Amino acid sequence: MAEQWRFVEPRNLVPEAVVSAVGYRSELPEPVAHLGLPSPAVTFVLTFDEPVVSGFCERGTDARSASIVLGGLHTRPAHLLQPRVQTGIQLAVRPLAVRALLGAPAAELREQAFDAREVLGPRIELLRERLAELPTWSQRFTALAEHLRSRTAEQPASPRPEVAEAWRWIAWHRGNGSMSELARHVHLGERQLNALFKAEVGLAPKALSRLMRFEHARRRIALAVRGGARPDLSSVAHACGYFDHSHLVRDFRQYAGTTPTTWIERELRNVQAAGAWANADLAV
Repeated sequence: MAEQWRFVEPRNLVPEAVVSAVGYRSELPEPVAHLGLPSPAVTFVLTFDEPVVSGFCERGTDARSASIVLGGLHTRPAHLLQPRVQTGIQLAVRPLAVRALLGAPAAELREQAFDAREVLGPRIELLRERLAELPTWSQRFTALAEHLRSRTAEQPASPRPEVAEAWRWIAWHRGNGSMSELARHVHLGERQLNALFKAEVGLAPKALSRLMRFEHARRRIALAVRGGARPDLSSVAHACGYFDHSHLVRDFRQYAGTTPTTWIERELRNVQAAGAWANADLAV
């Protein structure tokens, strides 16, 4: 099995819009099923070989095949069929930057995976073809950055400042802050903040906080695995603000559909390889 991964620092791409970026190339003996776990970012994938098959139903009844995939925020695992040969680029996009990139809020992508051509138009297919033809990852990422900057320049839309500040506050507290304290911080009532936040992001602040806390726990577990250690789940739970180990397992069952231990066993290769999120800044 041959694999190549090229991680790019967001500051070398479009840091105000991109949390993490990875170029990948792999050749497998046969297609492999893979779980895409929920995260506080919108997923954008451009493939240069075989298309990606994805959906949220484990039995595949909602599966779609696409060479350019745009996945919104979700609170259940996505199921992907990883093709035997795959080359491409995957971005984790900041939800509050989606409005500038797409001309619509991230809420419109909620719990869905699109063929991105339906949302971004024919220009995105031209970009995919151009990137596939370029010989190096550096050239590909340079061309991608130019495309993203041109899109944000065309429609420089921003969310309401209260929503942006609420996101920063949640990220700063790693999903462990009080919602009443958050509402006071942004000088809004809780009901009004919930409505504004859901309209922009697709999740209420409390739901995003829980997802943000899970993301930090998942990162800690993944870092331990990549370092060759067996994760101490009780310590991870304590460090990430969970009441106890069973509370962390409960979130894993919701977001991954399984326990942390089983997730590691099933996704070991992907856990070991996926380093792009390791030091990613989740704030705006």
